Amino acid sequence: MHINTYSLGVMQANCYCIEIEGKAILIDPADDANFLLEELQRRSLELVALYATHGHFDHLLAVGEIQMSFNVPFYASQKDLFLVERIESTAEHFLGHKPIIIPPQKIVFSPSGEVQITPFTFQIIPTPGHTPGSVCYYFPEEKALFTGDTLFAGAIGRTDLSYSNKKDLWNSLRTILALPDEVEIYPGHGESSYIGQEKSFMHK
Repeated sequence: MHINTYSLGVMQANCYCIEIEGKAILIDPADDANFLLEELQRRSLELVALYATHGHFDHLLAVGEIQMSFNVPFYASQKDLFLVERIESTAEHFLGHKPIIIPPQKIVFSPSGEVQITPFTFQIIPTPGHTPGSVCYYFPEEKALFTGDTLFAGAIGRTDLSYSNKKDLWNSLRTILALPDEVEIYPGHGESSYIGQEKSFMHK
């Protein structure tokens, strides 16, 4: 498995292109559909699915446009559907202008537990707190965890939003910090880290 990391858009959200045997999934397709489509073409990758760690606009702005080129499903938590549906108004509020956005299509509500989309096998771990439907994607064999805005290198997700929940976030952190220390975390913003490193940070 090969992981390509791209920090995209004004908010510098991390998009991850995960590839195995010429196939790819995109986790959090952020604000640069043209770049991501060019990367897929350059690397001769067949896109099989799009995944969201949560419903915030800065992680999803490329979804609809990518789906115009690849007829693939977009997986997101049903609990964050309200955020996905207001992607245009939220983007306008935070960016200060009205961007041209093609809304996500073919939305599939992602279940928790093990997922198999050939040749990918991984686990979806519900991690509410930052948003009600936040999830992490865990690839046990590769010891890789995609945490979205739940856990960063040296920081945790914000809970001052009207729909956030601090207690839920701490429970979610306990869940993912129980994973092996050597698991590498790939957050929604910033650099990667390791469970062991973040466990030490949390205990300071």
